[in-house]
Amino acid sequence: MTTAQQLNAQFGIDGQLGFFEHASGLIVAEIGNAQATASLCLQGAHLMTWQPRSQPVPVLWLSRDAKLAMGKSIRGGVPVCWPWFGAHASEPGFASFRLAAKCLLTPLPAHGYARTVPWQVVESGIEPDGATRLTLRLVESEKTRAQWPHSCTLDLTVIVGERMRMELTTENIGESDFVISEALHAYFRIGDIGAVRVTGLAGCDYWDKVGVSTLKKQDGIIRFTGETDRVYINTAAECLIEDDRLKRCIHVAKSGSLSTVVWTPWTAKADRMGDLGQPDGWREMLCVESANAIENAVKVAAGTRHTLIVEYRAESL
Repeated sequence: MTTAQQLNAQFGIDGQLGFFEHASGLIVAEIGNAQATASLCLQGAHLMTWQPRSQPVPVLWLSRDAKLAMGKSIRGGVPVCWPWFGAHASEPGFASFRLAAKCLLTPLPAHGYARTVPWQVVESGIEPDGATRLTLRLVESEKTRAQWPHSCTLDLTVIVGERMRMELTTENIGESDFVISEALHAYFRIGDIGAVRVTGLAGCDYWDKVGVSTLKKQDGIIRFTGETDRVYINTAAECLIEDDRLKRCIHVAKSGSLSTVVWTPWTAKADRMGDLGQPDGWREMLCVESANAIENAVKVAAGTRHTLIVEYRAESL
């Protein structure tokens, strides 16, 4: 395992990028430049925090009950959901592969395994505008190969500045095509869930996942009065989170993504989850996720790559 000291020697940038070992044993990258601050856990390539210096309040939300632990996901920030989003839908031949690998009883975690396994740093640098760039690659192991029997690489590049840019690239280095679903599962910091609205998705079809999954069409602006779990499909639209309490607007622009997930758990589900910053931490967050899910799953042909790109920015209302 590469140590924080070794990472600092190879990839650290004086005054912008450093690595340290958290009490959990996990390594965290700390980024600070003239434009913004951010932190990223190398396990899961998990961007935990981001705050442009122009913003008095962070743009990303991290639960006050979030814990860093080996093999566990972190509540908040931007988890990487890959190579499937939601519950795993076994593809033809997959079960037989697991049986052959003697791992038939190994659970397949919701949202895939990328957010709970080690990643390695492969590049760092400074962009022409002064933003900080960091690229990580998922580390394959016997355990990951048992869950995903395909030859590929997965890289995540984050560019931290006044804007946050994230690029998630899947490259098929094998001889057979495969299908992925994925998401950059962003948790945004808001003033109060009852005082925000999301625009940009009017007229889009979506799967309503609260209760029995039902296909519906969005009528106008999205407002929140209860649990919301929607997968908007066939849309590359930019979304805006308009926040009356914090008097700001968060822009979520994307490419290589045809699904957008909008999620808030509300009281009962938040209480069951238990790590959203009790008793009311959930009211200060909203997930707007850039994804490829359900019918928008992506076939990555042998010898090709697919990149999902998002860019976040915040401005005053």
